[in-house]
Amino acid sequence: MTELKPGIKGTAVTMADLNNTAAAVGSGILKVFATPMMIALMEKAACDGVAPFLDEGEGTVGTKVNITHDSATPVGMKITAVAELTEVDGRRLTFNVEAFDEAGRIGGGTHERFIIRNEKFQSKTDAKTVKNE
Repeated sequence: MTELKPGIKGTAVTMADLNNTAAAVGSGILKVFATPMMIALMEKAACDGVAPFLDEGEGTVGTKVNITHDSATPVGMKITAVAELTEVDGRRLTFNVEAFDEAGRIGGGTHERFIIRNEKFQSKTDAKTVKNE
């Protein structure tokens, strides 16, 4: 693994459309960019930012978000999420995250991810279905 250190950044971009509105995803009734979709975009920025620094077969999973959604975005606007790694504590990674539409900042906060071995994590998760059959 290449050294993970504070300052690594990731970016993710999407467009607000009818498929990612609060009305479409069930987080409200309005046709505005949904809070869960903003958080997912922030997670993608964090995940993509550190991916080049992980060993083959490793990935990250989100474990915590502390986010505010401060301004609504109408359908048709571009949204950009930026994540900056601020702390590395073993396998735990902490990020400052922000999202912007074309008019300015729409939200931000902190996000935590853990480095995992993809195959082991998936196998352990899949085993839950066997226990419940």
